[in-house]
Amino acid sequence: MPTIRILPHPEYCPQGRTIEAASGTSLCEAMLENDVPIEHACEMSCACTTCHVVVREGFESLGEMDESEEDLLDRAWGLTATSRLSCQAILSNRDVTIEIPKYSINYAKESR
Repeated sequence: MPTIRILPHPEYCPQGRTIEAASGTSLCEAMLENDVPIEHACEMSCACTTCHVVVREGFESLGEMDESEEDLLDRAWGLTATSRLSCQAILSNRDVTIEIPKYSINYAKESR
């Protein structure tokens, strides 16, 4: 089972985390199932950018990006060449390291 190493984020996982997830699982699903409360305002339907992550290692092992994800990512805060929407980034059989950006464009963030 591949592991996802999440770099420290002041709000979602201040100490950072390493979690395991089955191949075929999205990064967003894996984080939510392991109590990392990443934002996902559109309920993982690829309609916003609140679940944006930067893949620091293992980018090439994730499923391919489709056109709708590419178009949405243009609106993400802190976009990089290795940015993905975590709801659309599907794990294969290799480990990945991700960083959750400090900000998102979620104007109606719900309290936890």
